[in-house]
Amino acid sequence: MLKLTSIDLKKVKTETLIIPVCEDKTIHDNPTISLLIKKAKQLKEFTGKKDDEVVFYDLSKIKAKRVMFLGLGKLEKIDPEALRVFAGRAVKKCMKINLPEALLAVPCGKNIKIDVASALEAMMEGAFLGNHIFDKYKKEKKIKPLKKIDLLVKPDEEKKYSGLPTRISTVCAGTILAREWVSTPSNDKKPELFAKSIATLAGKEKLKVSVLNEKELKQKKFGALLAVAAGSQSKARMVVLEYSPKGAKKTIALVGKGVTFDSGGINLKPTGSLEGMKADMSGAAAVAATLITVARQKLDVSVVGVIPIVENMPSGSACRPGDVIKSYDGKTVEIGNTDAEGRLILIDAISFCIKKYKPHTIIDIATLTGACVIALGGKIAGVLSFDDKLAKAIELSGKKTHERCWRLPMPDDYKELLKSDLADIKNISSSRWGGAITGALFLSEFAGKARWAHIDIAGPAYIKKGHGYCSAGGTGFGVRLFCDLLDKI
Repeated sequence: MLKLTSIDLKKVKTETLIIPVCEDKTIHDNPTISLLIKKAKQLKEFTGKKDDEVVFYDLSKIKAKRVMFLGLGKLEKIDPEALRVFAGRAVKKCMKINLPEALLAVPCGKNIKIDVASALEAMMEGAFLGNHIFDKYKKEKKIKPLKKIDLLVKPDEEKKYSGLPTRISTVCAGTILAREWVSTPSNDKKPELFAKSIATLAGKEKLKVSVLNEKELKQKKFGALLAVAAGSQSKARMVVLEYSPKGAKKTIALVGKGVTFDSGGINLKPTGSLEGMKADMSGAAAVAATLITVARQKLDVSVVGVIPIVENMPSGSACRPGDVIKSYDGKTVEIGNTDAEGRLILIDAISFCIKKYKPHTIIDIATLTGACVIALGGKIAGVLSFDDKLAKAIELSGKKTHERCWRLPMPDDYKELLKSDLADIKNISSSRWGGAITGALFLSEFAGKARWAHIDIAGPAYIKKGHGYCSAGGTGFGVRLFCDLLDKI
């Protein structure tokens, strides 16, 4: 679908040529494009400001049926994310009017301060991710993805970056896979169904796949995970994916929270908080999609994905506030609130992962706390770790992919808030404040001395309103970040 081309604009035959335009500077050194922009800016309604747009039809000097100009704003505001959004926005406009293809002009010249590789990568990501619609449950499918998206570059760049389209397409396909899992309603991804879907797709990529059922989880004493699943008729699963290339010198472990629906359990969530709980398995989707993507890319690093999957429901068999349960590593946990369930399935998965695989690095990703959304809003994930280099690496990969992460502190004295009179630890803080921090501190008690980090994606995992390159629903947050990160830690 994605392709680089350096064809002469006077000879190209395309449905639509789409040109990004800067408000105050020239960002194209192609003379034909420069003339087209000059013509567009003669119109009073188009100056190149952000979100400006104008379309010309059947211009005499080029064979494109239409030329679409989209404003980027001032030069100082143009970064890779602005180009990512431009490309997604451009593709979505073509989808809306049922066009089969588009040709996107890539900015070039002395004024643009973004290197060619970064610009191409961002635009290809935006175009691929924007060219997606989740319409599985719609009888009438009005909008169709584009069949072909070309990016116009210079002749030497077409050859130099010829490998980029395949790599970007692979990573973005993984992101879309995660998006679709997250957007799927809970009745179609109960634990056994979600586990089967992961196992089927992972098996096609020749990953080693293990799925532990309820009987095996009981035998292995996954007490915390099973306590969360106890109230549901759908039984718990644990999916383990292994990618082990020959000669790999270290193993990275990823653990993803997989609550396919979170009612809150006995501590039932109120209306307004329940409706989006199909997305409480976004961490699991990110991990599974990352392992599948890593296998497709054939990376040189060994990666393990551990994915605990449950449904948290209230019933006569559900665990109760005040119960004491025994976790996989032997520590006892007092249940202070059944809606602090994600951390319970994660601690068993983390302990199991460390014991069996002894990874060089372990990272868990989870829609863990509303407190993180209050702290950082809906677009930024929280990162918590005792390892400065690991936390920094995650932040840097988040910056590059625009899956932004902000490090939160983990003060030792906050551990006092998790003390229990009955058990080794309590699953919720005695204070209503700092929940993202105490949630991570709870997990850290089960990570031991491992090089560990926690990513809280409660905010950016799901959006109610679409933006440039992502429609409303699951965002697939974490897949692009992990794919950038894995060979850097």
